[in-house]
Amino acid sequence: MDAKIKAGGSKMLSDLAQRLRLHQPYSSENGIDAANIVSYDRPPRLQTDRRAAVLICIFEGDNGDLRVILTQRSSTLSSHSGEVALPGGKMEEGDRDEVATALREANEEIGLDPSLVEVVSILEPFSMKNGMVVVPVIGLLFDKTAFHPAPNVAEVEAIFDAPLEMFLKDENRRQVEREWMGSKYLLHYFDYEAEGRKYVIFALTAGILIDTASIVYQQSPAFVEMKPNFWNKPENARTSSHPK
Repeated sequence: MDAKIKAGGSKMLSDLAQRLRLHQPYSSENGIDAANIVSYDRPPRLQTDRRAAVLICIFEGDNGDLRVILTQRSSTLSSHSGEVALPGGKMEEGDRDEVATALREANEEIGLDPSLVEVVSILEPFSMKNGMVVVPVIGLLFDKTAFHPAPNVAEVEAIFDAPLEMFLKDENRRQVEREWMGSKYLLHYFDYEAEGRKYVIFALTAGILIDTASIVYQQSPAFVEMKPNFWNKPENARTSSHPK
């Protein structure tokens, strides 16, 4: 058994790790195949500023629930300022693959040591209308006491966590209908409060977490998703606007 699993001592997370390792859209029989992940629908030498990765870091809460680490972006950032996001960012030339990108960004943004995270699965990439392809990486934090949040104030205004199951429930949720190229879709907004602060989790972040919760809990959400038709279809991500 992995040292990180021994340190955490959580049977729930250990069982989840075993199950999620089988959920590998881009993997080899021996686990995550970085070469397959990197090459997914990407022409040779595709510019890395068109590809990004986010870390879905899950841990077991004090009440035995599964929780995910989220951030609120700094209000001084030039894009998506003040929005709730998963730790992550654009792939850089030195990153070996999207897993490396997600772990590096989480370390830079919130001080999460990569050695504390057990990467267990990579979800299907999400394509954005601006041409960006976002790869969600699922990692488990077995020893939450070893993580001491250290926000990079230039990028992150707050670090908090939320129950993963929340993204399957039709509670504290609202939706807005949008249309793109003749197809209608829904943007989901989840209202959440932590330590006296109110947050709104929406758009791509909400979509990724709905997918993650569906896989983790092996059930569909209690509401109609109606995803944008450009998500999970990188070949369509060649236009010039953001889905919000």
